[in-house]
Amino acid sequence: MSLTRHSPCKVNLLLNILGRRPDGFHDLETIFLPVPLHDTLIFEVAGEGVQLTCSHPELPVDATNLVHKAAVRFLEAAGIRSGVRIHLEKQIPMAAGLGGGSGNAAHTLLGLNDLFGNVLPAEIIDALAAGLGSDVNFFLQDGPALAVGRGEKVTPLPPFHALKGRALFLHHPGFGISTAWAYQNLARFPEALNGRSGRAKEFVAAMESESLPIALAGLYNSLEAPALEKYPVLRMFQEFLKARGAVGTLMSGSGSTTFAIFPDMGLAKAAIGPFEAEFGVAGWTEVVGL
Repeated sequence: MSLTRHSPCKVNLLLNILGRRPDGFHDLETIFLPVPLHDTLIFEVAGEGVQLTCSHPELPVDATNLVHKAAVRFLEAAGIRSGVRIHLEKQIPMAAGLGGGSGNAAHTLLGLNDLFGNVLPAEIIDALAAGLGSDVNFFLQDGPALAVGRGEKVTPLPPFHALKGRALFLHHPGFGISTAWAYQNLARFPEALNGRSGRAKEFVAAMESESLPIALAGLYNSLEAPALEKYPVLRMFQEFLKARGAVGTLMSGSGSTTFAIFPDMGLAKAAIGPFEAEFGVAGWTEVVGL
């Protein structure tokens, strides 16, 4: 018996760092938006322990992989002795700020729970997700959400009215930005490290607006401060896309993916050719409807 799950990615419409905590993590408020692009996970009961394979040759498949970690913790929590074989078909870029690895971990927990007959209740799955990483809990549900704490306290939100019928342009330039590096370098930007609380509430309220420019005026990412300083090409991406009709642009998560929200799919797709002419065809570019 095998089971297949699609593991989507996300962008952060807002990532507001509120300061460093005594435990070394950072308090934050963030708004996640699911993106209809996904990796694929295939599960089956087989052998002993966790056997993981992946289509991407550079992704480790040992105990350092979040999918492997999630599977081991699930089997231990469920008291299951049989082994599992998991294949990960990777489409989402790595180290991109899109939460690909976090989504893979969340859907490993959900997939294995389905495979073994829903042996663990939702609250245990939620606790396992929180132990795997700050973004993992978001991917246990499938809509936009507000997350606080270190990102593990997730509150689902209704669909954003202002984004209905819009288009999302995403570009990963072919290099990643370490999340650890981004947070470490926040210390040089006190205003970004200690953000103004309440931005998330204001953003959610604005997204009920009919006006896309008003709604997207609140796009904000504290981690852009160190990232755009080191990689000025990311700012160039944003400026170029705005000149081609994007209403709002931002770096997602710790980067390096830049995303832009266009009024409609036609304008977004029309930007691909000029963007590639300006910056080359290296990297990964996708346009999806919202």
